[in-house]
Amino acid sequence: MPDSKVMVTTGRGTSSGAVHAARPDEESPGATRARKVWTAGDFDRIAQGFADDAARFVARLHLARGERVLDVACGTGNLAIPAARTGAVVTGLDIAPNLLDTARRHAEAAALDIRFDEGDAAALPYPDGAFDTVMTMFGAMFVADPARAASELIRVTRPGGRIAMANWVPDGFIGRMLRMHVEMVPPPAGMPSVLLWGDPGVVRARLAEGTDRIATERRTLVFEYPHRPAGVAELFRAYYGPTVRTFEACDPDGRAELGDGLAALWGEGGRYEDGVTRAPAEYLEVVARRAA
Repeated sequence: MPDSKVMVTTGRGTSSGAVHAARPDEESPGATRARKVWTAGDFDRIAQGFADDAARFVARLHLARGERVLDVACGTGNLAIPAARTGAVVTGLDIAPNLLDTARRHAEAAALDIRFDEGDAAALPYPDGAFDTVMTMFGAMFVADPARAASELIRVTRPGGRIAMANWVPDGFIGRMLRMHVEMVPPPAGMPSVLLWGDPGVVRARLAEGTDRIATERRTLVFEYPHRPAGVAELFRAYYGPTVRTFEACDPDGRAELGDGLAALWGEGGRYEDGVTRAPAEYLEVVARRAA
């Protein structure tokens, strides 16, 4: 599948090379909401549908043996596990304890030594510059406060290290699905759209302070599920946290409307062949270098 042209920009580095974020004394409302969203359903059933493309995302980073890697909002290990297979020293962090339990089981089954921590991506529990590479795939983009998320990603990356992100784009397949959710249940007042992380200009602005090089590239992954398109829509309804929570917040008419919309989306975007539905979904790949 063809990818679009790579865009590289130069950001503004800080003179000290350090970016600090305050640690809240107690959990923020945004973190509480995030935990409720991602403990709903069973995200592992969704993650399995793009595990191969997640591994390819990691492969493009060319991690070195012994490299210190943090996977932010790691879910059930789609990035952490292939990263550990390279010989990197990997830590995964997520706000949902049920996802971490599943990630630990996957790591144990693969005989991989990965540290998994429960925590908030907006208040990472690690020292400044603790990691050589900090990565996140469809994770940090959901943090309620994007400025804090960006600051924390930069803060825990060592000078000269990398921040790698995969973010859904506004006009892509999942972007359409998430907009459908928001139309039914709007986010809290003042919370910007999570899809802004898929806009190259917004990403460059958010990561500019503390980085000196930012590359973005639009890519496409393919979801693969052993169901017909209508069955995949039901899979997301039952197991994808944002969809589960949106259905819970809707009245009966809203649930019917959202259910019909999801079925139509997967019917239009997915192709069923040989017992598998495949649907391409576009995202923005971001690799930023921490200022020295």
